[in-house]
Amino acid sequence: MNEAAPARGLRTSDYDYHLPADLVAQHPAERRDASRLLVVDRASGTLRDRHFSELPGLVPAGDVVCLNTTRVRHARLRAVRPSGAPAEVLLIHPLSDGAWLAMGRPGSALRPGKRVMLEADEAIETIAVRPDGTREIRFVGISAADAIARHGLLPLPPYITRDADDDDEQRYQTVYADREGSVAAPTAGLHFTLELLDQLRAHGATVAPLDLEVGPGTFKPVDEDDPRHHPMHEERFEIPAATTAALADARARGSRVWAVGTTVVRALEAAALGEQRATRLLIMPGHRFQAVDRLVTNFHLPRSTLLMLVAAFAGYELIMRAYQHAVEQRYRFYSYGDAMVIQ
Repeated sequence: MNEAAPARGLRTSDYDYHLPADLVAQHPAERRDASRLLVVDRASGTLRDRHFSELPGLVPAGDVVCLNTTRVRHARLRAVRPSGAPAEVLLIHPLSDGAWLAMGRPGSALRPGKRVMLEADEAIETIAVRPDGTREIRFVGISAADAIARHGLLPLPPYITRDADDDDEQRYQTVYADREGSVAAPTAGLHFTLELLDQLRAHGATVAPLDLEVGPGTFKPVDEDDPRHHPMHEERFEIPAATTAALADARARGSRVWAVGTTVVRALEAAALGEQRATRLLIMPGHRFQAVDRLVTNFHLPRSTLLMLVAAFAGYELIMRAYQHAVEQRYRFYSYGDAMVIQ
């Protein structure tokens, strides 16, 4: 007897898809809410082409829209090796005693005891290399705050093939960004304007914040063919008591919780599982959602944990059909691209 074929969506190779290079958005839309919006209906399996400015009309009164208010840190530091060759350090988050967790390149320049220079008397010294390849570093001759203020650059994603410019200083932050701590923007939130948030509230929705620090692992492709063997990156999060109360109230009334972005999904689902302050949660098909009913999200990289999360929420076959539709209709992809809402 032949063995049954494994269910689709459980292997990393299931998340390959063809994307023409010219659909990777290199710049934001002229207006935040002018982005296109693909409406994915799980009940009917239908796809509708709309615009993001129409989102408030899709959110019923009484529902809660949960946002990630993290702010992107100017975490990219360009340095020089003793030989004069360039090096680069990406700060992830502070550790104890003034040290920081970081990534960098080339790896040979960031071995324990080695220094790369920001200026003549300002250096970054590597203290240790962790098993996952991240570095523990410290600043020499300058404080971390001063190094970020004087030398820090906005870390645009690797698929945006240009340096950050003045426009990115505004557009690669959400309009509601608050506490600095991320190396990447919660990109589903980039489509929101203050006026659109006011429209949501005027329609009777509650807008509730949380904070999840987006880490560099968000861009890391899954190399293992079984995603369960992928070393998930840790992300720190905080859900205010008022948000927890608003979510509980919505549940009690039978209203729905809308997550704006996969980062909000990770935080809410991790909290529902009892995790506090940090999570390495991998969400893929088979996950039972406990906290999120609707999802607003951008289009994600092939073979990424973010695409797996969206497939877990919408269903593998439907989400891959939605991606094929988006490619055929020439939606813009990734951080500065268009969005979808999954109902």
